Amino acid sequence: MKDLTIKMLFPALLLIFVLSGTVSAQKFTSDIETFKQYKYPGWFMDAKFGIWSHWGPQAVPRQGDWYARKMYESDVRDWNTKEFTGKPSREYLYHVEHFGHPSKFGYKDIIPLWKAERWDPDSLMRLYKRVGAKYFVSMGTHHDNFFLWDSKIHRWNSVQMGPQKDVVGLWQKAAKKEGLRFGVSEHLGASYTWFQTSRGADKTGNFAGVPYDGANPEFQDLYHPKTADDDKEWLTKNPENQKNWLACITELIDLYHPDLVYSDSELPFGEIGRTMVSHLYNSDMAHNNGQLNAVYTCKHSVSQGRWVMDIERGAMDSISKDPWQTDTSIGDWYYRTGQKYMSGSEVIQMLVDIVSKNGNLLLNVVQTPEGDLEQDVMNILEEIAAWMPANGDGIFGTRPWKIYGEGPSTKNQEKGVFGGVKDVRPYESADIRFTTKDGFLYAFVMNKIASDVQIVSLGKDSKICDKKVATVEMLGNGQKLKWKQENGALVIQKPENPQGWTVTAFKIGFKQ
Repeated sequence: MKDLTIKMLFPALLLIFVLSGTVSAQKFTSDIETFKQYKYPGWFMDAKFGIWSHWGPQAVPRQGDWYARKMYESDVRDWNTKEFTGKPSREYLYHVEHFGHPSKFGYKDIIPLWKAERWDPDSLMRLYKRVGAKYFVSMGTHHDNFFLWDSKIHRWNSVQMGPQKDVVGLWQKAAKKEGLRFGVSEHLGASYTWFQTSRGADKTGNFAGVPYDGANPEFQDLYHPKTADDDKEWLTKNPENQKNWLACITELIDLYHPDLVYSDSELPFGEIGRTMVSHLYNSDMAHNNGQLNAVYTCKHSVSQGRWVMDIERGAMDSISKDPWQTDTSIGDWYYRTGQKYMSGSEVIQMLVDIVSKNGNLLLNVVQTPEGDLEQDVMNILEEIAAWMPANGDGIFGTRPWKIYGEGPSTKNQEKGVFGGVKDVRPYESADIRFTTKDGFLYAFVMNKIASDVQIVSLGKDSKICDKKVATVEMLGNGQKLKWKQENGALVIQKPENPQGWTVTAFKIGFKQ
């Protein structure tokens, strides 16, 4: 009973401890003005490419993202009109057919089915390093309120249930062994309202009016207490839920001291959110002898140098003064049978475009519920792994040039799902992207070279660059190139032995 009392009191005690200002040296506080002193760590600015494991019990049904919510949607609400459609979700129908009615077999019963029996974090991390990732991000908790770490304040976690493994801890150990920076993503802030579908009931049929299992008080700590009628936005208004969020994410930070924390939202909950970020920064300095290496990334708000802005499934349309990040997935966020994936070439094109604008790419690699990768996913990664050793010199440690690129794709860009422009889109061989490092300019031709390459920005008459070109070489190929800097463009004669890759990179030196 004593242990149970301590567990029940721990979140409140932890919150008092954090808010009291007794955590490490308070260089940062909840006062937004203190965040002006934040400096982006060099490791993040140089890394450019990270891989994410967006994985957990929701993969078990093999139905893709948001299963924990959608399995309860017997009457789907239209996202635009906010009105109910009278139609059940695909996931609800699947769940009833394969598992039973959600009043009897709910998400709590999906969790024990997640065994992760083929998960080998060390092997996967070796692969991800070979693919070129410089940092790795583990799911900490999704909107399903299931924690993938060894939590002492929440029983619904992967050590006590499901695979009975400290998923975050094992990922971190594997990442450190390979020399990769390590991060965690938290989606908890949205879960308090997101998971309210579990408290509903069918409106028609044999189970009309029978509450789903989320209404059972025994499982309230998984499904969350019922919210007020006006508490329906992405982030809850409820102060108690906000304090719970702070206690949980603080525990995650203190247990693992991650290099990066990602929130699937704007910075949550005002002062409470700033308290979390200040604790991340302060504790990171305490953990690293006064040096601040931590990165916090969130969505929808310009960072102003205080953290890293993230764009989901999108990219900047121009060069950003501050580093930023795209988060996206090669397919659906969770495993789904028969889903269509990006190609390796599309990932490479996306990476180059993002890096040219001072961004990083965080790419979710879809795992099976068992924890391994399907062959078609392996094929994508092997394509990237073949390209990266030859061309990575123009990616890692680079900075933006005067302009990010030229060509048709720089005009009339299609908008992204959550802002910016689309992350994956078609390119032509006339599309060029630029990066720079150590006095050299890297020019990436974004589609297969069909004829002579013309780089207009490097013509003698260019208003962008007035330097004379001294050297031109193709990365990954030692053949001698024929080129000429004409008035209208730098013209590189089509290589006799072009690489087999879709994206080709040229390293260009200038006369001093």
